[in-house]
Amino acid sequence: MSDTNQREILAEFLAQSKTSQSVWALQDKESEDWVVLDSPNFENAEVMPVWSSKSLAKTHCVQEWQAFTPSEISINDWLDYWLEDLKDDDIVVGVNWAEEGDIVELEVTDFSQALASIQPVKS
Repeated sequence: MSDTNQREILAEFLAQSKTSQSVWALQDKESEDWVVLDSPNFENAEVMPVWSSKSLAKTHCVQEWQAFTPSEISINDWLDYWLEDLKDDDIVVGVNWAEEGDIVELEVTDFSQALASIQPVKS
């Protein structure tokens, strides 16, 4: 995938997430586990798919992920709690994960810096 396509997908994700100040991931309500799978782009890494909207996330609650439901994660919670845990576990982030086509995966630090850039300025 070209850098241009990757930047466009990330820019669209950030534009959509800026309004809600949240991201969406898939969680099994019974076990409270989150969808994490082998990365197709990073060797020996796992990826956590995230989406910019509940509706995008919900389209993936089929087949092996049918027991999962979209769960909202605020950007504040992501930066305060998720960043360090995912970084410690060497998890990368799949942005607006798609079954087919371009798959954008970012190091958790790079993704988190992008999220921080869309937070409202605190006065």
